[in-house]
Amino acid sequence: MFFSMKRNSAVKASAAGAVMALLLTMGAGSVFGQAQNGPQWKDRAEYDLYVSITKETDPAKRVDLLKSWAEKYPTSDYKNQRSTLFVTTYAQAGKPQDAINAAKDLLTTDPGNVTALYWATIETPLASPTPDNLDFGQKAAQGLLDAKKPAQMSDADWEKTKAQLSFTATAHTTLGWVAMQKKDNDTAEKEFTASLAANPNAGQVSYWRGTTILAEKNPDKQGAALYDFARAAAFDGAGSLNPGGRDQVKAYLTKAYSTFHGSADGLDQLLATAKTSANPPASFKILSQVDIEKAKIEQENKERAANPSLALWKSIKDQLTAANGQSYFDSSMKDAALPGGAGGVQKFSGKLVSQEPETRPKKLVLALTDSTTPEVTLDLDAPLPGKADPGTAISFNGVAKEFTASPFNVTFTVQKKDVEGWPVKAEPVRRPVHHRTKQ
Repeated sequence: MFFSMKRNSAVKASAAGAVMALLLTMGAGSVFGQAQNGPQWKDRAEYDLYVSITKETDPAKRVDLLKSWAEKYPTSDYKNQRSTLFVTTYAQAGKPQDAINAAKDLLTTDPGNVTALYWATIETPLASPTPDNLDFGQKAAQGLLDAKKPAQMSDADWEKTKAQLSFTATAHTTLGWVAMQKKDNDTAEKEFTASLAANPNAGQVSYWRGTTILAEKNPDKQGAALYDFARAAAFDGAGSLNPGGRDQVKAYLTKAYSTFHGSADGLDQLLATAKTSANPPASFKILSQVDIEKAKIEQENKERAANPSLALWKSIKDQLTAANGQSYFDSSMKDAALPGGAGGVQKFSGKLVSQEPETRPKKLVLALTDSTTPEVTLDLDAPLPGKADPGTAISFNGVAKEFTASPFNVTFTVQKKDVEGWPVKAEPVRRPVHHRTKQ
């Protein structure tokens, strides 16, 4: 998938200006009639035609003028400069295949022509990915990386031009795109990474890198692919995808992230992070459903070892809160003495939420999972002495009698002797004192 980037028109206009400056350094802008040892205009008409071409801002009309120049002056001393203008004009006109063909013709006579290498590299991802185009684009991109400074340019102008036109990023982008078309995903990923190192503000490149990483089908790298999609969806500065493209990527990302992670939790944070950086932080990781389930099992095992009764209760509660919770209670818990069984768990432990009545209660409401959420009710066979403060730790065992799903509650019948942690001790029974009568 190829999305238009915000900078495309600006880049092409800037590049055209740089190309024109390059042509002027080569002498194509020399005043007609000026004595020179280099190339010469055939006549004033040729020079005037060239001037009209340089002033024409409509690419389609400029193509017609260039064709007229080629027909009238096929052996012009400025044939290479004319070919260069054909390349840039076709690119500006949105005709990538014509630009590539013109660049290919120019490079046969001038193999190191920087303008031809640059535009062939730029236009390759926009043209049909035929084997010939891929091969030529790859060679052009590598040639752009290895390009030498034109003799007529100063070192300062050359460095400025390379930076202005992002030679390094452009070349690596096309090398990555060619590798992606060839399904050489490892190479594509490396080239796109090199491109983003040279120019991190390229939403299309981030999208392509994510695509190639996803195609590698390496479970350990799926999070990295999602990060690249988030970057392409969230980044909206110069070099970003257009709004429609960003929306498409975000829609895809939302579905892919939720499938991988199990929910959309954390997606907003991912988008916020990716918006600020083309590459994820060193500590970046998106947990997969497998990772989450594994972590859950490990946590449950730790809890089971540290607090067997809590682990047992959580397991029971998961069953009760499932769709068939009532059926589970009726068949597996009702009238059964719980807890107990394998593992030697003898008592549940919880925190007191409320008591009824306030003193000498016969009913206690406890929170087992946390400290405040009511979960179980204990119906005692006899009242407890005094009263206890909310939050008091209570342990018990008993027989499950009733269950309600909403609000969630399991009622146990419990003998007073099976309650531990009650802070008030029963007062000892006072026996009457018998006084002996004096004889």
